[in-house]
Amino acid sequence: MKINHWLLAVVAPFISACSQPDTTKANNDQTSKVVKETAGTKVVDQNVNFEAFKSQFIEAFWKENPGYALYVGYYKYDDQLVIPNKENSIGSLNFAKSYLSKLAKFNPRTLDNGNASDYYIIKNRLESTEWYISTYKGNEWNPSRFNVAGAFGLILNTDYKSLDERLKTISTRLENIPAYYEAAISNITVPTLEHTALAIQQNKGALGIFESSIPAKLIESGLTDQEKSEIKIKLKQAVESINSYISWLQSKHDSLADGGAKNFRIGKTLYQQKFKLDIVSDYSADELYQRAIVAKNELHKQMIEITTELWPKYFQKKNMPEDKLVAVKQLIDHLSVKHVERDQFVNEVKRQIPLIEAYINEADLLDMDPSRPLVVRETPEYQRGIAGASVNAPGPYDATANTYYNVTPLDHFNDEQAESYLREYNHWILQILNIHEAVPGHYVQLVHSNKSPSMIKAIFGNGAMVEGWAVYSEKMMLESGYGNQEPELWLMYSKWNLRVVVNTILDYSIQVLDMNKEDGLNLLTNQAFQEKTEAEGKWRRATLSQVQLTSYFNGFAEIYEFREAMKKEQGDKFNLKAFHNEFLSYGSAPVPIIKQLMREKIR
Repeated sequence: MKINHWLLAVVAPFISACSQPDTTKANNDQTSKVVKETAGTKVVDQNVNFEAFKSQFIEAFWKENPGYALYVGYYKYDDQLVIPNKENSIGSLNFAKSYLSKLAKFNPRTLDNGNASDYYIIKNRLESTEWYISTYKGNEWNPSRFNVAGAFGLILNTDYKSLDERLKTISTRLENIPAYYEAAISNITVPTLEHTALAIQQNKGALGIFESSIPAKLIESGLTDQEKSEIKIKLKQAVESINSYISWLQSKHDSLADGGAKNFRIGKTLYQQKFKLDIVSDYSADELYQRAIVAKNELHKQMIEITTELWPKYFQKKNMPEDKLVAVKQLIDHLSVKHVERDQFVNEVKRQIPLIEAYINEADLLDMDPSRPLVVRETPEYQRGIAGASVNAPGPYDATANTYYNVTPLDHFNDEQAESYLREYNHWILQILNIHEAVPGHYVQLVHSNKSPSMIKAIFGNGAMVEGWAVYSEKMMLESGYGNQEPELWLMYSKWNLRVVVNTILDYSIQVLDMNKEDGLNLLTNQAFQEKTEAEGKWRRATLSQVQLTSYFNGFAEIYEFREAMKKEQGDKFNLKAFHNEFLSYGSAPVPIIKQLMREKIR
C-alpha cells in the first residue's frame, strides 16, 4: 500500500500531537487553552490562534462563494449571484493563494489532532481551487457548469425565512442572470460535445423554475402588485437569457459535431492530479485500478458459487452452461423480471424507506435522528440527466431542514427502456438502492455530519468518504441479517457491488486508457451484468465526469478494511454500533483522517 504525500503530511502531526477531542466550532470555550507555562514564560497556544483563523477563513470563504454557502444552509449572502467572468476567476485564485499563505504560518505539529486534521482539509480545499482554475480549466470546455436553477430552487423551497422575504431575495438575484449567461458564453472556448449536450438538457429543465415555480409562489405571496410586476419582468429577462444560452449551445454543438470539439478524456496526468485532490486516498489512482480488477474477479467467483446453489431451484430441467459467467447472467436475467410496475416506481421507494428504518432500529446498528425529516420526491427537472436517484441534504447551518431523496420517474423512457431500467432496479436491487441513497447511507451519514463538532469537516465533505459510507452500509446491512441471508439478495447485491468495482475500472479505462464505447458497454453488460439502459447511462456518466466514479469503491474499501482491522484489534470489546456512531461523528472528513483520529482516541 502506497500513501500519497498529502497523507504523509496528515499522519505526521497526529502521531506527535496529544489526543484531544475536536472542538472547533467558533463559540467553544477556549479560555483554558490561552497560554501554556513553559519555564516561566507565557506561550500562546497555537490552537487558539488557529480557531480564530478558521472562523475568519470560513466567513471569508462564504463571502467568496455565496452559492456554495446556500447548500450548507448559510444564508447571509443569499441574494448574491456571482457572475462567472474573468475577474471572478482571478479573485478566486487570489483568495486561494492568500489563505494558503496565511495557513502556512501555522505549524500543524503544534496543533491538537482535530485542528491538525482541519489544517490539511483547508489546505486541500485551497490547493484544489488553484488547480481547478489554473490547470483543469473546466469553465473553458464544460458548458454544463453554468446553470442558475439549483440555487433559485433551493431558496424557493427552503423555509429559512418568510416566502415574501425569499421572493425579494430571488428578485435581487434575478438581476444578474443576463450577465451570468453572457459571462458563461465568454468563458467557453472549445467545449466537448458531451458536456454541451448535457448543458442544453439541464438548462431546458431550468426554465421550469422561472416559468412556473416562481410565478406560482408569487400568486401565494403577500407582495404588492408593484413588487410582483417587477419580479415578473425580471423572470421574463431570465427566461430570455437561458433560452439564448441554449440556442448558442445548440449552434456550438452543431458546428463542432463533425470535428473540432474537445475530447472529453482528460488523460493520465490530469487524472492522477484530480484523483489525489478529490479522493484523498491511501491509494494512487493506478493502485486503485489494479485493486478493482482483483475485486471484480473475487466477486465473479462468489456469484458463480451462489448461481451453482440456486440453479436447480430455477432451472430444474436445464443444464448449467459451462461458461459460468454466462450462467450467472442467465440467472440474473431470470430473477430480474420480478420488479415494481413502471408507474409505481417512485411510490415503491416511498413505501420501502420506513421498513428499512424499522430494521435498523431493531438491529441496533447505529443512531438515527427522527427529528431530521427525509422527503422522497420526484427529481426536479433541472437536476435530471445524470443519476436516477440522488439526495439533496441541508448543510450544517440549516441542519433541521428537509433532506430530499430525489427519484426520477420513468416517464422519459419508452416501453423497452423502462422495462430495461426496471429489470436493473428489480425487487432486490431497489432495496439496496434505498439503503445506499437513504438509510443508513447518504441521508443518515449527512445527518450525522451536520452534527460534527468541526465545522470544517462538516462543510468540506470528502466524496470518497460520503460515497464510501453509502456503499459500506449496503454490505453491512446484509451482513447484519437484512433480507434473512436470502441467496437471491446476496446475488443481486454482488451484482450491485460489482457495479461499484467496475465504476473504477471503467472510469480509469476511459479517461486514462482511451477505452472506446463498444468495449465499455461490453464490460458493463457482460462482466458487470448490467441492463442495456443502465450501461448506456453509465457510459454517458463516465464521459461527463472524471474520478468521481472511483470514490465509491475507494471509500468502501478503506472503511470496510478499517472496520475489520478494528474488530481484530479489539476482539470481544468491539461494538458495531459504537464503531458506526464514532466513525460518523467526524463529519465528512477523508477516511484516512477519520481512521487516524479514531485510533488516537482509542490510545
